Amino acid sequence: MAENKIQGERQNLKGYSFWKEAFKRLKKNRPAMIGLFMIIIFSIIAVSAPLLSPADPIKQDLDNRLRPAGAPSRISRNGVYLLGSDEFGRDIFSRVLYGARISMSVGIISQILVTLIGVSMGSLAGYYGGKIDMVIMRLADILFAFPSLLFYIGVMFALGPSIYNIFIALALIGWAGMARLVRSQVISIKEMEFIEAARAQGLSDARIILKHILPNCIGPIIVSVTLGIPTAILAEASLSFLGLGVQPPTPSWGNMIYAARAYIRSNPMYSVWPGIAIMVMVFSFNLLGDGLRDALDPKLKR
Repeated sequence: MAENKIQGERQNLKGYSFWKEAFKRLKKNRPAMIGLFMIIIFSIIAVSAPLLSPADPIKQDLDNRLRPAGAPSRISRNGVYLLGSDEFGRDIFSRVLYGARISMSVGIISQILVTLIGVSMGSLAGYYGGKIDMVIMRLADILFAFPSLLFYIGVMFALGPSIYNIFIALALIGWAGMARLVRSQVISIKEMEFIEAARAQGLSDARIILKHILPNCIGPIIVSVTLGIPTAILAEASLSFLGLGVQPPTPSWGNMIYAARAYIRSNPMYSVWPGIAIMVMVFSFNLLGDGLRDALDPKLKR
């Protein structure tokens, strides 16, 4: 009986996969799945914006300025302004669709840069400690001392407004949080027995970090990236609203809201549509991030 029980436990361990179990927990989290579904929809919209938009987002028709939703349109393929027109007669629906491309690209690319810098810095600080740890963490503390938005504004003033400089601004301050997260994970892992065994085998520090330590940090990193994307999206919208981000006529939800502020009373829906788009996208990423955090937390495993 004891042997059968041991064999059964071994079979269970062989069939066990952390990622498979995490995905099962994620599928049971309805809000997270709703968030994932909405993110997929936004991704499809961003990729297929030229096919889905009924009009060129920068094409103007000054004779049809600030028209309401459903008004006839001479620049739309379907002959109607689905969400109305802006102050230059441009199709708001098309501009909202194209704005998804800006927000998705800013969120994803900036987090890729944040991850590359933060994981590298955090790994070095956590693994080697000493002066390297002190220098990296004090630099991170300096960045944390600045209000994020003011730091972004300062960088954009120095570099000039463009979408590429937004990537740089977000990465320059965003890596500090990722570095702290990775550092704490590396410190807790590097003293474990399997790391000591790897050192005893003569493996290099780089191989130990890349092959043995970082794979065990991937869960918190994924959660941090997922929750960092909506922060980047809001930062881009804020900078574009202030005129320091994406420049007109390129459609961005932030600069659309900025342009609509002068017509908030006469045409309030002009600012509502991009505002709703920002809210839904940010909310979707937050739902997915919370779900991933619960699914990847080993303490929640039953």
